[in-house]
Amino acid sequence: MLKIRLGVAPAAGTGPAEFAGLAQRLEDAGVDSLWLSELVYSPEVDPLIGMTHALARTAKLKVGTGVAILPGRHPVLVAKQLLTLAGLAPRRVLPVFGLRPARAAEAALFPVPSGRRAAVFDESLVLLRRLLEEDEVSFDGEFFQVERVRLGPRPQKRLDVWLGGSAPAALRRTGRLADGWLGSFHTPSQARDARIAIQRAAAEAGREIEEDHFGLSLAVADRGIPDELAAVAARRNPGVPLPDLVATSWPEARRLVEQHIEAGLSKFVIRPAHADFDGFLEKFQAELVPLQN
Repeated sequence: MLKIRLGVAPAAGTGPAEFAGLAQRLEDAGVDSLWLSELVYSPEVDPLIGMTHALARTAKLKVGTGVAILPGRHPVLVAKQLLTLAGLAPRRVLPVFGLRPARAAEAALFPVPSGRRAAVFDESLVLLRRLLEEDEVSFDGEFFQVERVRLGPRPQKRLDVWLGGSAPAALRRTGRLADGWLGSFHTPSQARDARIAIQRAAAEAGREIEEDHFGLSLAVADRGIPDELAAVAARRNPGVPLPDLVATSWPEARRLVEQHIEAGLSKFVIRPAHADFDGFLEKFQAELVPLQN
């Protein structure tokens, strides 16, 4: 049986002042995990700094990036940050990386050679995984060269690295190089197809991804779908009816999560589409937490 777990993301516009007590509140409420997006031109906290704060304020809450951008960051520095966090908060660090920012205007903040973002992502992942898994790493790639790098102790439990993305190349990359997948704006049938494509790519690479390492980020818009959210959904999955991609009520959220579970997904990030986080958390606990096993 798949281990079903549901976490939450902060409401849009949650800045440092609002975020400061959120992690402790979620832990007190028994929430499994908190997920932080990379949105630079916004009030939201930086995902790695927010992660550090949340992990320091709690003892059980898991904290993930959903998602952070890897190409444009040096993998040695990323590995050092993740190993430090995993050492300070064992088994509670959940990194998920993506190819490019959700907002095109932020792409210049993660510079890579022109036309080579995907290639940089692949090489970054290879080097990052080695740095997380080996005591000493030498690497001579197209974009990165390191010699006999040692970053300190590794966590007792191996640190998994998940990826986002929905394009065929992104799914193949997940199968070849990652430990799991966090999708978004997928219908249940599309999520099933994505899972199968990832598993096929993993098998072709001589790998296997654990069956409970497939997840979905789902927005709940029980007070109407905001225009910005509707635009993002239409851009990410054109031609698909919005209610198939965004839950328009809490019963619909439960229905969609159940359908995604049937499609083979087991980890969920539930996002509020409105600013009333108190009401969101209450409904989340009543309607969706009972699906956990």
